[in-house]
Amino acid sequence: MYYKLQDFLNDWKVESELTLKVFKNLTDESLTKKFDENVRTAGKLAWHITTSVGEMAHQTGLSFKAAEGNLPVPATAKEIVDAYKKASENLAAAIKSNWNDDSLSVEDNMYGEMWKRGTTLKVIVGHQIHHRAQLTIVMRLSGLRVPGIYGPAKEEWAGFGMPAQE
Repeated sequence: MYYKLQDFLNDWKVESELTLKVFKNLTDESLTKKFDENVRTAGKLAWHITTSVGEMAHQTGLSFKAAEGNLPVPATAKEIVDAYKKASENLAAAIKSNWNDDSLSVEDNMYGEMWKRGTTLKVIVGHQIHHRAQLTIVMRLSGLRVPGIYGPAKEEWAGFGMPAQE
């Protein structure tokens, strides 16, 4: 749970930049490639991450422009990148404009439970990380370059003059 808005905003800046780093390695062709009926496509995962920003935050009463979850997955990776970037920026701006540290203790009905807003923000961050990790697996299966997130990716070890870690 977040107790200070600035703590969330600092984390959100880093995590949204990491999400964009991953999204920018998607290709238009990779968005629809299906590996198994039980595995979402890269497009569906990226679009779910994108639309969840607004869907979750809007339930707290925050109002800002974000892509709606009922819209189909865009045909291009650039459209997803642009929509995510706007939603991410708009979330941060709405929080800065409408909430203060005390707002984080306010409870909202979230999926049939009462969550403090500080908890909701923590879930938004964690949810994004969870699905971003799934996306990197689908990207790897698609033969796409996967960027390092919290450490080097397989392809990045060479830049350190070291063999890739197994």
